[in-house]
Parts: sequence; structure tokens; C-alpha cells
Amino acid sequence: MKRTAQLYFFVVSVMGLSIFFMLHLGSQVAPPVSPMSTKFVAHSTEHLADIGDSSFSASVKSSLQENANDPLSRLFLQLFVVIAVSYAVGWIFTRCGQPAVVGEMMAGVLLGPSIFGLLAPNAFQFVFAPSSLGALRLFSQIGVCLFMFAVGMEMDMTDLRRKAHTAVAVSYSSIVVPYFFGVLLALFLYGRFAQPGASFTGFALFMGISMSITAFPVLVRILQDRGIFKTSLGSTAVACAAVGDVTAWGMLAFVVAIARATSVGGAAFSLGLVLVFIALMLFVIKPKLPSWLGQPALERPDPSKAVLAAVIGVALVSALSTQLIGIHALFGAFLAGIVMPTAGGFRDKLVVRVENLSSVLLLPLFFAFIGLRTHIGLFNGARGWLICLVIIGVATAGKLGGSALAARLTGMDWRESLQLGALMNTRGLMELIALNIGYDMGILSQRIFTMLVIMALVTTVMTGPLVAFFGRKRRIPAA
Repeated sequence: MKRTAQLYFFVVSVMGLSIFFMLHLGSQVAPPVSPMSTKFVAHSTEHLADIGDSSFSASVKSSLQENANDPLSRLFLQLFVVIAVSYAVGWIFTRCGQPAVVGEMMAGVLLGPSIFGLLAPNAFQFVFAPSSLGALRLFSQIGVCLFMFAVGMEMDMTDLRRKAHTAVAVSYSSIVVPYFFGVLLALFLYGRFAQPGASFTGFALFMGISMSITAFPVLVRILQDRGIFKTSLGSTAVACAAVGDVTAWGMLAFVVAIARATSVGGAAFSLGLVLVFIALMLFVIKPKLPSWLGQPALERPDPSKAVLAAVIGVALVSALSTQLIGIHALFGAFLAGIVMPTAGGFRDKLVVRVENLSSVLLLPLFFAFIGLRTHIGLFNGARGWLICLVIIGVATAGKLGGSALAARLTGMDWRESLQLGALMNTRGLMELIALNIGYDMGILSQRIFTMLVIMALVTTVMTGPLVAFFGRKRRIPAA
């Protein structure tokens, strides 16, 4: 051991001194100069002289500042800030009886110009510099697509078929009634709140969608947290939300196709492509995929790398296809989740892996990106807040009232009907995804986008308290 150490020290010392000597000799050699680079060499020499004349602290400060402005450094800083704030606020909301995802949604607003930008404008401009938001936007979109892939896998289509006859009436009422109110509201808001150049049809259809969406994953978490997931009310709510979710996302796909088309013929062609793609995924890919992957691969406790690569490939191709058709990549990701095999608990194994990546790292970026687009300062005083309150009231009356009335007509008592209506009024992340699509398409202005984001947060936060309030048994006064 001693001899090995001596040999190691000798080799390193000799080689190190030799390298230092050669570098010293090389510094005396004149650099190559071409006519095109003479000016550059002179400038570089002058710059090096300036560095040599400057103090050590100034040099270190300049180097640190340059490194901090590097795009990769900025992205790492944004990741750290977003994840830290999201989980801190999410923890606070869980202590208050709310799902953590609601806190993460609120954290996105806190990190935007409405709070962070108002309290610390210089720090806000440094962390979320406009030139750095391109990478943040792409990461957030990838996160949403992975999330929708997981949501598709959590849809049990067999279970839906068994409960469809009891859920269709409630779920469709919870879509049609608030959709009507949203289109009606668009008549009064279009002139002032639509993006310049947006058509009334596109604006009205997006207002209807924003009123009618239910956040299926958030609803499931609320049911689990309150211990009513396996009750009659919980199973009915899950079935209604699942049927409504599939219907609403199908409607949104058609709305996007219509809004992006430049003519009636273009809209019809886009809708035709959407129908062909859905049929291909459900009637060709879904039955064939288990045999392509192989039964042993589906039953393995841990899917192999080859199987995971094939699954991710299906999701990517599906997302790319819907993006090329002219709707949105997340619809393809959602369909890819629906066609995944269920044998051997294969979906459960995939969901764990996908959700760990999307929910921990990428979804908080989406919430932060939504928060950067949410600017409460655009409300312009009491009138803006009054319009926002009207939107919240109309959204709640349409969704909660329509669902509760339909549930009562199907035979449920008023107490459970109102609880079911409160659960269906949960919008959460699904609403934010739809609003982001409308904003990216140039249909929703930043003012109405902000109001609808606040509506999504308020209706989601009120779900738990309303379920508890409607679930209280009324005391019958003694005679």
C-alpha cells in the first residue's frame, strides 16, 4: 500500500509539473491571427487587461452574475422556487382540510404578478424574466400531458358502463345547464372581455366549457379525504364526474377544432379527423395493445424498460397526432391513457410512475405558469370584482343547481342531491387546463382569464365545506 501511494504521488507530481511547464511555454507562443479576427483579438486583449486591472471581488461578482443569468441556472432557480412554494402552500391547505392540489393551485397565483410581483417586483423580474418563460411553458405543457395520460388510465370504462344508466342524467344536466348559463353570460361579456379578433362563437363556447367542467381527480381526493369514497354518494359522484369528464373533454376537443378552423369546411374536416382518430384509438389500438405488449409483460410486478418505452411511445404518438389534427396534445395523451390495458393491474403500475413525475415536478410548473398569466390588478376596481362575483355565482348556480335538481328527479333525497351538486361543482386543475387552451388560442383576454381562474379556485375551495354543510342532519324540533 505504501509503495502504491509513493508511485501515485510520483506520477501525479511529474505529470502535473510537466503540464504546468508546457502551459508556461505555450503562453509565449504568438496566437494565430487572420485578417477577419484582428479586431476581435484586440478587443479580447483589451477586455483581459480590464479584468486584470479590476479588483478580485468585482471579478467574482461579475462572474456570479453572468452565471446566474444563464438559461439553465434560471430554470433551476424557477424549479426550486416553484416546488418549494407549492409544497409549502399545499401543506398549509391540507392542515385546513383542503386537498394539497388546491394549495398548489393557489401557490401558482401567489407566485404571479398579483402577489409576488407586487411585493417584490425586482425579485419577481429576476426569477421569472420574460425571456426565460419559453422553457417553463414547454415543461408545464409536458406536465399537463402526462397528467392527462394518468387521468385517462384512472377512467374505468367497464365500471362506467355498469353505472352509466344512473349517472348519465346527472352528469349531462351538470354540463348542459351551466353550459347554457356560460353562453348566456358571454352575450354580456364578449364586447369587453374577449381577446381582440376573437369570434363570438369561440368566446361563447369557451365560456360554456369553463362553467361545465368538473375536476375528476380533485373530486376523488375530496371523497377519499372525507371517508365517503366507497359510500353510495361517493360511487355516484365518481360515476357522474367520470361520465361528465369524458363528455366535457370530447366537447372541448370539438370546440377547439371549430375555433381554430378558418371556414366551415375546415371545421368539418377537423371534426372528421377527430372522429377518425378516436375510432382508431378505441376500436383498433385498445383491443390490439395487450397482445402487442404480451401477457407476461402486463403481469410483471415492475414493467420492463422496453414496455415503458412502448407505452410512452404510444402516448407521445397519440399526443402528436391530436396536435397535428388541430386540437391539443393533451387530448391525445388522455386517449392514450384510456386505451392502456387493465390486465394484471398494469394501469396501476403505470399511474404510480407517471404521477410521481408529473405531480411532483411538472404540474407545479403549470400552476406557476397559470399564475404568471393571472393579474388581479386588471380588475379595475369594484366593478371588476362585482363581475367576478357574478361569474362565480352563475357558475355555482348552474353546476350545483343543475346537478342537484337532476339528482333529486332521479330519486335521491335533497340532502344527498345537494351534496352531489357541491361535488360536481369542483373544477380545479381541469378548469385551468381548459382556460389555458382558450388563452393560448387568443380567445380569452387576460382579464376574463384571471376572473375565471379565481372562479375555479373559489368553487374548488368551497366544495369541502358545502359537502359538510349539506350533509348535516337537520334537527327536528320537539312537539
